Amino acid sequence: MNSTTFGLPVRRLAAATTAALLVGAPAVLTAAGTAHATEGHGGKSGAVVLRTGLDVSLLRKTVDLPLNVSLNEVSAPGDADKTALTATLDGVDKGRPFRVLDARVARAKATADGHKAEGATELVGARVHVPGLPFLSLVEVEKVTSKAVCEAGRHPVAEANVLGHVKVLGKTVSLSAGGTTHVEVPGVGEVTLDLSQRTTTATTAAAAALELKVSVDPLKLGVAQVEGTVTLAGATCETPRTDGAGPGTPASEPPASAPADDDSDDAASPSPAAPGGGKDDEGAKSNGAKGSQVTTAAAGSDDGENLAETGGSSTTPYLAGGAAVLLVGGAGAVWFARTRRAARGN
Repeated sequence: MNSTTFGLPVRRLAAATTAALLVGAPAVLTAAGTAHATEGHGGKSGAVVLRTGLDVSLLRKTVDLPLNVSLNEVSAPGDADKTALTATLDGVDKGRPFRVLDARVARAKATADGHKAEGATELVGARVHVPGLPFLSLVEVEKVTSKAVCEAGRHPVAEANVLGHVKVLGKTVSLSAGGTTHVEVPGVGEVTLDLSQRTTTATTAAAAALELKVSVDPLKLGVAQVEGTVTLAGATCETPRTDGAGPGTPASEPPASAPADDDSDDAASPSPAAPGGGKDDEGAKSNGAKGSQVTTAAAGSDDGENLAETGGSSTTPYLAGGAAVLLVGGAGAVWFARTRRAARGN
């Protein structure tokens, strides 16, 4: 009667073959998975020297003309340093261009990568004009700056500074730090200034050196009223996000190589469970990283565990090939044992 019971050398040969295959397959899967694990999502940042949101009302007309312009507005990566801005409005000064801002220095810069995002502005010797007041500045500043910095692993920071004198509608004003200043000029209008505005959240920061709420009645050049907001030296940022699934995943792989160190007769017995463990690890790394790339808001390990149950991925053929080799190796071992036993019987 034939028997399929293997002798000790045969079982060790089968165990060694199985262990070698199990060690090799996870190595391939690890290389495929960790290629995505180090990827992150870069932060965002922006900067603007001047932004207006004004409504201009014309004499003898009921329609309001919007004046929404900006100077040196950039987003990462970018920078700009133009020092003058002009605009035109139908019905204002016969449609001729009028100066909105001129400055000695007007810089805006925004940078961002996988570790840090930063927006910054600097404005020196600047004058801002509105339609109907060609010879009187709405606001005049000596120097203003702003900066927003968002760095991975740290709380975002927002900074804004107003240095030197500030004039509003021709009047020098004293600004209270972080407060509101109201300026009124009879026959011209009124302006409310908010100094050094700064806001931060867990992942974002924003700063503006000066924010002006404008309401003026110049009654010149066909302009009846100008109302709205003007922002000087603004900066924003958003903290970069990194994948959480990748860095922790490789730690779960070493158990797959345990059979290689086992020289007992039962060394091959863990082999049915080992391929399953390797496949789950790969699914968590590969699908988790892709999921993170698609959603960009993934937190790492929890999503990886759920995604591991979905199964197939680009590395599935390696698993199928490994299973086929295991099957062939087992059949060969059985054939070898039977041949050897038959030879002994003869």
